[in-house]
Amino acid sequence: MSLSYIRKKSLSVAVKTDSKKSGNWKRITIQVNGTGGSMREYEMEVLEKYELEVNSTRRIRGAFYCDTKEGTMLLKETKISERRVPLLYLILNRLEKQGYLVDTPVFSKEGNLVQNSRDGTRYLMKKWYPGEECNLKREEDIFRAARKLGELHLGFQWYEPDLQQKEIFQKFQKEEVQEIPQNTPQSVCEEKKIDWTKLSPLLSKNPLEEMKRRNREMKKVRSFIRKRVAKNEFESYYLKHYEEIAWQAEKVTEQIERSGCQNLYERSIRERKMLHGDYNYHNVMILPENEVITNFERMRIGIQVDDLYYLLRKVMEKYHWKQKTGQNILEAYESVRQLKPDEREYLCLRLAYPEKFWKTASAYSRSNKAWLPEKSVEKLQTAVEQTKEKEVFLREVFE
Repeated sequence: MSLSYIRKKSLSVAVKTDSKKSGNWKRITIQVNGTGGSMREYEMEVLEKYELEVNSTRRIRGAFYCDTKEGTMLLKETKISERRVPLLYLILNRLEKQGYLVDTPVFSKEGNLVQNSRDGTRYLMKKWYPGEECNLKREEDIFRAARKLGELHLGFQWYEPDLQQKEIFQKFQKEEVQEIPQNTPQSVCEEKKIDWTKLSPLLSKNPLEEMKRRNREMKKVRSFIRKRVAKNEFESYYLKHYEEIAWQAEKVTEQIERSGCQNLYERSIRERKMLHGDYNYHNVMILPENEVITNFERMRIGIQVDDLYYLLRKVMEKYHWKQKTGQNILEAYESVRQLKPDEREYLCLRLAYPEKFWKTASAYSRSNKAWLPEKSVEKLQTAVEQTKEKEVFLREVFE
């Protein structure tokens, strides 16, 4: 298979790909104007599988911006499973019909959502928008992201697909079944079929059980480090501050157990409340008159306030738990959706838990102990140093 191209600054790039298939040569021509990073042959083969007229492409990490006559698209590498991607489409399609700007996946000519390239990379084509990522240095961007989250949570709930939504996937389901070899056992064939009546997003983990598990993990790391004769800088620092942080973690866990948070979790599951699962400033785009929410791959059923917790924690760590900024984020969210008393209590306790310390310890437990990146020590130090700042923030904002 050969590839030739001509590239001139600010001029069009003519790309011609000759592919040999079943003994016959097939000529594919994709017209690309002003590419910002050439597409490789197998990537162009993926692009050609979509009914899109591409004017130009621009490479970014793990993806390509595609300017098409149908609008801006993003061809992105993905690890999402074949069974989960139809669910992603279904939910984003619903949000889109409700007026939200989201990165809904696009079907290929053959009715598929995920495309595999010759090198084994899996791609997802998604609708995209010509906006900027939420800028952490612009507080107004953060407040807009918080308001948009409150708006999303108002009606974000799972319910089974109706007949019209199921019909969208008829062709997709047929393609899935056709790919199964004829000699495949019936039991395996049944497993590969999509039962939309039973399809549902994943459930969030029980927050109390999750905190207990994390406490045990931090304790296990402490026990491991104690047995090591020669301790590096990370290990010495961890032991020095473990007792203080572990006491804090156990205290929060006990408060979670005594509070109404367990009822909040059970109610959220029962009512099928959904959350984004990875709501941070990287996954919000700011347009002049609206906001775009992207990357719903970790969406699930659970306590919606977990989204607000994650956004607030990520921002506050950068702002050194500046009280005014945090208060304004909460007010922006509550200007759209008022927090209930048990949700506010849960949010406070989630913020109080030393998650950054646990997360760094967890990464250490999975790492090569003979060599640790310097950044791991910095993260651990930051987690400890910001403890006092966070305590003041929680006391002033939530009490």
